[in-house]
Amino acid sequence: MTKNNGVDKIFLFSVLFLTVLGFTIFLSASMGILAKDTAQFSSITFKQIFFGIILGFIACFIFSKIDYRIFKKYAILIFILSLISMILVFIPHVGISLNGAKRWVNIFGISFQPVAILNIGFVIYWSAWLSIVKDKVSEIRYGLIPLLIILLISGTLLLIQPDTDSFVIICATGIAMLLIAGGKFRHIFLLGVLGIICITILAFSRPYVMKRIKTFIDPSQNALTSSYQIQQSLIAIGSGQVFGRGLGQSIQKFKFLPESISDSIFAVMGEELGFVGCVFIIILFLFFVFRGLKISIRSPDSFSGLLVAGIVILITLQSFMNIASALGIMPVSGVPLAFFSQGGTAMFLTLAQIGIILNISKHIKNN
Repeated sequence: MTKNNGVDKIFLFSVLFLTVLGFTIFLSASMGILAKDTAQFSSITFKQIFFGIILGFIACFIFSKIDYRIFKKYAILIFILSLISMILVFIPHVGISLNGAKRWVNIFGISFQPVAILNIGFVIYWSAWLSIVKDKVSEIRYGLIPLLIILLISGTLLLIQPDTDSFVIICATGIAMLLIAGGKFRHIFLLGVLGIICITILAFSRPYVMKRIKTFIDPSQNALTSSYQIQQSLIAIGSGQVFGRGLGQSIQKFKFLPESISDSIFAVMGEELGFVGCVFIIILFLFFVFRGLKISIRSPDSFSGLLVAGIVILITLQSFMNIASALGIMPVSGVPLAFFSQGGTAMFLTLAQIGIILNISKHIKNN
């Protein structure tokens, strides 16, 4: 038996709180752009508000009304369409090249990263597959091998761009979902060994990967080039000390901190809100994870449970990867901090996924 008494209001409140706080920090970080270019500031802020927050919550509302079971029915089609969206980056005049990588698409003046579509397409399809094979997931031909095939297809498109960070996130999400579904630890160990081999090959075949690893090991090297971003990020966070300089009072965002509204937005938080503010934000994300996984555990069937878990893991992995790179705990990445970083379409898709979770929360099992 399930109950249908409305969405999980506590989970919804946590999302609303993260969105409001995220936009407040985003607006503060954008002051560095306002000081240089008023027109650019207006454009970025409008896109974040309209395409990200307003349309995002409309999408969230719509998806909260759509029966989640329809995603299982069309899982393979959704995944194929997400792969097609990835191919668009290689089409002339559609794909956009930025800093030597083709990760963006521009259609009718709207630019977005197709990897955000691939992420949710992967989670939906992998949830559907795992829920179909059920008890057989512990067998290598039903668990490990299908995951490797899906990762091979997705990874090929991602590494050609190149987008190593997104590939790592998809791999980690897929492995976590396999474990939740009942996959064997020895299979995960094999994937881990294979992952180390792949990272080693990438490091020696792609100079930018090796450069990130070297910068991570010794951030003091090349302080004005490859290590510049992490150096400035640590300076910003360190200068915030315990309670921060105060909201809007960051100095680094005006001149020194690269990508202050996207990759380095956590550094702006650290400078303005200090250690206490950063811990509070991390606690908010942990609560988001806790409440989301609680919905997953109480979901009416295996597909919905895996789908909720996959979405929550995906959003959280991206966010903690962004935070960890800002703190120097892992190599610098280009993944966004959910609810905070610049990206109208990324925010839109995140809130659309939240809508799917809210729909499933209507059908949670009775205690």
